[in-house]
Amino acid sequence: MSDELILLQFWSSPYAARVKIALFEKGLQYESKHEDVVNAKSSLLCEMNPIYKKVPVLIHNEKPICESLVIVEYIDQVWKHKSPTLLPVDPYDKAQARFWADYNDKTFFNCIRKIWRQKGEIEEEEKNEFINSLKLLEGELGDKPYFGGDTFGLLDIALIPNYSWFYTYQTCTKLSIEDECPKLSAWAQRCIERNSVKESLPNEFEIYKYALELKKKFGND
Repeated sequence: MSDELILLQFWSSPYAARVKIALFEKGLQYESKHEDVVNAKSSLLCEMNPIYKKVPVLIHNEKPICESLVIVEYIDQVWKHKSPTLLPVDPYDKAQARFWADYNDKTFFNCIRKIWRQKGEIEEEEKNEFINSLKLLEGELGDKPYFGGDTFGLLDIALIPNYSWFYTYQTCTKLSIEDECPKLSAWAQRCIERNSVKESLPNEFEIYKYALELKKKFGND
Protein backbone atom coordinates (compact mmCIF):
# COMPACT_ATOMS: atom_id res chain seq x y z
CA MET A 1 0.00 0.00 0.00
CA SER A 2 1.41 3.37 -1.01
CA ASP A 3 1.51 6.26 1.43
CA GLU A 4 -0.90 9.12 0.78
CA LEU A 5 0.43 12.35 2.21
CA ILE A 6 -1.44 15.66 2.25
CA LEU A 7 0.03 18.78 3.84
CA LEU A 8 -2.31 21.53 4.99
CA GLN A 9 -0.24 24.70 5.05
CA PHE A 10 -0.09 28.48 4.73
CA TRP A 11 2.54 29.99 2.44
CA SER A 12 4.23 32.23 5.03
CA SER A 13 4.09 29.80 7.95
CA PRO A 14 7.57 29.00 9.30
CA TYR A 15 6.05 25.95 10.97
CA ALA A 16 4.78 24.60 7.66
CA ALA A 17 8.24 25.25 6.19
CA ARG A 18 9.71 22.86 8.76
CA VAL A 19 7.48 20.07 7.55
CA LYS A 20 8.23 20.78 3.89
CA ILE A 21 11.96 20.64 4.59
CA ALA A 22 11.63 17.32 6.42
CA LEU A 23 9.52 15.81 3.63
CA PHE A 24 12.02 17.00 1.03
CA GLU A 25 14.99 15.64 2.98
CA LYS A 26 13.31 12.22 3.12
CA GLY A 27 12.38 12.34 -0.56
CA LEU A 28 8.66 12.00 0.14
CA GLN A 29 6.00 13.07 -2.32
CA TYR A 30 2.92 14.84 -0.98
CA GLU A 31 -0.07 16.91 -2.01
CA SER A 32 0.00 20.47 -0.72
CA LYS A 33 -3.25 22.22 0.19
CA HIS A 34 -3.09 25.92 0.95
CA GLU A 35 -5.22 27.12 3.83
CA ASP A 36 -6.55 30.67 4.15
CA VAL A 37 -5.89 30.78 7.88
CA VAL A 38 -6.48 34.54 8.06
CA ASN A 39 -9.95 34.73 6.52
CA ALA A 40 -11.58 31.34 6.16
CA LYS A 41 -10.27 28.06 7.56
CA SER A 42 -11.46 25.07 5.61
CA SER A 43 -13.73 22.38 6.98
CA LEU A 44 -10.92 19.92 6.32
CA LEU A 45 -8.52 21.84 8.56
CA CYS A 46 -11.12 22.11 11.32
CA GLU A 47 -11.80 18.38 11.03
CA MET A 48 -8.14 17.35 10.97
CA ASN A 49 -7.02 19.73 13.74
CA PRO A 50 -10.16 20.37 15.82
CA ILE A 51 -8.19 21.45 18.91
CA TYR A 52 -6.11 24.31 17.51
CA LYS A 53 -7.43 24.65 13.94
CA LYS A 54 -3.92 25.65 12.84
CA VAL A 55 -1.48 24.64 10.16
CA PRO A 56 0.55 22.65 9.48
CA VAL A 57 -1.29 19.37 9.49
CA LEU A 58 0.16 16.31 7.78
CA ILE A 59 -2.51 13.80 6.77
CA HIS A 60 -0.97 10.35 6.38
CA ASN A 61 -3.37 7.81 4.90
CA GLU A 62 -6.31 9.89 6.18
CA LYS A 63 -4.85 10.18 9.69
CA PRO A 64 -3.82 13.70 10.86
CA ILE A 65 -0.60 14.62 12.66
CA CYS A 66 -0.51 18.16 14.10
CA GLU A 67 2.18 20.55 15.41
CA SER A 68 5.29 21.03 13.28
CA LEU A 69 7.93 19.49 15.56
CA VAL A 70 5.70 16.51 16.25
CA ILE A 71 5.24 16.09 12.50
CA VAL A 72 8.99 16.27 11.81
CA GLU A 73 9.66 13.58 14.41
CA TYR A 74 6.82 11.48 12.99
CA ILE A 75 8.30 11.72 9.49
CA ASP A 76 11.70 10.65 10.78
CA GLN A 77 10.30 7.69 12.71
CA VAL A 78 7.88 6.37 10.08
CA TRP A 79 10.42 6.65 7.26
CA LYS A 80 13.50 5.80 9.34
CA HIS A 81 14.66 3.52 6.54
CA LYS A 82 15.10 6.61 4.35
CA SER A 83 18.19 8.79 4.68
CA PRO A 84 18.99 11.14 6.21
CA THR A 85 18.14 10.60 9.86
CA LEU A 86 16.71 13.88 11.15
CA LEU A 87 16.70 13.34 14.91
CA PRO A 88 19.88 12.83 16.93
CA VAL A 89 20.44 9.22 17.90
CA ASP A 90 21.92 10.00 21.30
CA PRO A 91 19.13 10.59 23.90
CA TYR A 92 20.91 13.60 25.42
CA ASP A 93 21.50 15.24 22.04
CA LYS A 94 17.87 14.59 21.14
CA ALA A 95 16.69 16.20 24.38
CA GLN A 96 18.91 19.23 23.76
CA ALA A 97 17.59 19.66 20.23
CA ARG A 98 14.02 19.54 21.53
CA PHE A 99 14.85 22.03 24.28
CA TRP A 100 16.33 24.63 21.92
CA ALA A 101 13.54 24.16 19.39
CA ASP A 102 11.03 24.83 22.16
CA TYR A 103 13.04 27.86 23.32
CA ASN A 104 12.95 29.26 19.79
CA ASP A 105 9.19 28.78 19.57
CA LYS A 106 8.69 30.68 22.82
CA THR A 107 10.91 33.62 21.89
CA PHE A 108 11.59 34.28 18.21
CA PHE A 109 8.12 34.76 16.80
CA ASN A 110 6.87 36.57 19.87
CA CYS A 111 9.43 39.22 18.95
CA ILE A 112 8.56 39.11 15.26
CA ARG A 113 4.83 39.57 15.87
CA LYS A 114 5.52 42.89 17.57
CA ILE A 115 6.38 44.32 14.15
CA TRP A 116 2.73 44.38 13.11
CA ARG A 117 0.90 44.12 16.41
CA GLN A 118 2.65 46.88 18.34
CA LYS A 119 1.88 50.55 17.87
CA GLY A 120 4.91 52.77 17.43
CA GLU A 121 8.53 51.69 17.10
CA ILE A 122 9.97 48.67 18.83
CA GLU A 123 11.85 49.80 21.92
CA GLU A 124 15.61 49.28 22.33
CA GLU A 125 15.01 46.92 25.22
CA GLU A 126 12.85 44.73 23.01
CA LYS A 127 15.44 44.79 20.23
CA ASN A 128 18.08 43.73 22.72
CA GLU A 129 15.84 40.92 23.94
CA PHE A 130 15.50 39.67 20.36
CA ILE A 131 19.23 39.81 19.64
CA ASN A 132 20.11 38.18 22.96
CA SER A 133 17.81 35.25 22.16
CA LEU A 134 19.63 34.80 18.85
CA LYS A 135 23.00 35.02 20.60
CA LEU A 136 21.96 32.20 22.93
CA LEU A 137 21.21 30.07 19.89
CA GLU A 138 24.51 31.14 18.34
CA GLY A 139 26.27 30.00 21.51
CA GLU A 140 24.63 26.59 21.18
CA LEU A 141 25.78 26.43 17.56
CA GLY A 142 29.36 27.34 18.42
CA ASP A 143 31.80 26.59 15.61
CA LYS A 144 29.83 23.63 14.25
CA PRO A 145 28.57 23.77 10.65
CA TYR A 146 25.11 22.66 11.83
CA PHE A 147 23.48 22.42 15.24
CA GLY A 148 23.88 18.66 15.04
CA GLY A 149 27.57 18.94 14.19
CA ASP A 150 28.29 17.85 10.63
CA THR A 151 24.71 16.65 10.23
CA PHE A 152 21.73 18.79 9.20
CA GLY A 153 18.91 17.72 11.50
CA LEU A 154 15.98 18.48 13.76
CA LEU A 155 17.20 21.73 15.32
CA ASP A 156 18.39 23.11 11.98
CA ILE A 157 14.97 22.31 10.50
CA ALA A 158 13.27 23.96 13.47
CA LEU A 159 15.31 27.16 13.25
CA ILE A 160 16.07 27.86 9.58
CA PRO A 161 12.52 29.11 8.77
CA ASN A 162 13.43 32.08 10.99
CA TYR A 163 15.69 33.24 8.17
CA SER A 164 12.77 34.31 5.97
CA TRP A 165 11.83 36.87 8.65
CA PHE A 166 15.32 38.29 9.22
CA TYR A 167 15.00 40.87 6.43
CA THR A 168 11.66 42.11 7.78
CA TYR A 169 12.94 42.49 11.33
CA GLN A 170 16.14 44.19 10.21
CA THR A 171 14.30 46.60 7.91
CA CYS A 172 11.77 47.55 10.59
CA THR A 173 14.29 47.93 13.42
CA LYS A 174 17.47 49.05 11.61
CA LEU A 175 19.37 46.19 13.24
CA SER A 176 21.93 44.00 11.48
CA ILE A 177 21.62 40.36 12.48
CA GLU A 178 24.72 39.56 10.45
CA ASP A 179 26.78 42.03 12.49
CA GLU A 180 25.29 40.95 15.81
CA CYS A 181 25.35 37.19 15.17
CA PRO A 182 27.89 36.41 12.42
CA LYS A 183 28.12 32.68 13.15
CA LEU A 184 24.35 32.28 13.12
CA SER A 185 24.16 34.24 9.86
CA ALA A 186 26.84 32.02 8.30
CA TRP A 187 24.90 28.95 9.45
CA ALA A 188 21.74 30.31 7.80
CA GLN A 189 23.56 30.86 4.53
CA ARG A 190 24.90 27.32 4.74
CA CYS A 191 21.41 25.95 5.29
CA ILE A 192 19.75 27.81 2.42
CA GLU A 193 22.22 26.25 0.00
CA ARG A 194 20.44 22.95 0.65
CA ASN A 195 17.75 22.19 -1.93
CA SER A 196 15.30 21.18 0.79
CA VAL A 197 15.56 24.62 2.40
CA LYS A 198 15.77 26.57 -0.83
CA GLU A 199 12.56 24.98 -2.09
CA SER A 200 10.66 25.30 1.19
CA LEU A 201 11.26 28.81 2.55
CA PRO A 202 9.08 31.72 1.42
CA ASN A 203 10.82 34.65 -0.27
CA GLU A 204 12.07 37.17 2.30
CA PHE A 205 10.80 40.16 0.29
CA GLU A 206 7.33 38.61 -0.01
CA ILE A 207 7.40 38.11 3.76
CA TYR A 208 8.21 41.80 4.22
CA LYS A 209 5.26 42.81 2.02
CA TYR A 210 3.05 40.47 4.03
CA ALA A 211 4.24 42.00 7.32
CA LEU A 212 3.36 45.48 6.01
CA GLU A 213 -0.11 44.21 5.08
CA LEU A 214 -0.53 42.86 8.60
CA LYS A 215 0.58 46.21 10.08
CA LYS A 216 -2.11 47.91 8.01
CA LYS A 217 -4.72 45.35 9.04
CA PHE A 218 -3.92 45.89 12.71
CA GLY A 219 -3.97 49.67 12.22
CA ASN A 220 -0.25 50.08 12.96
CA ASP A 221 1.02 51.26 9.58
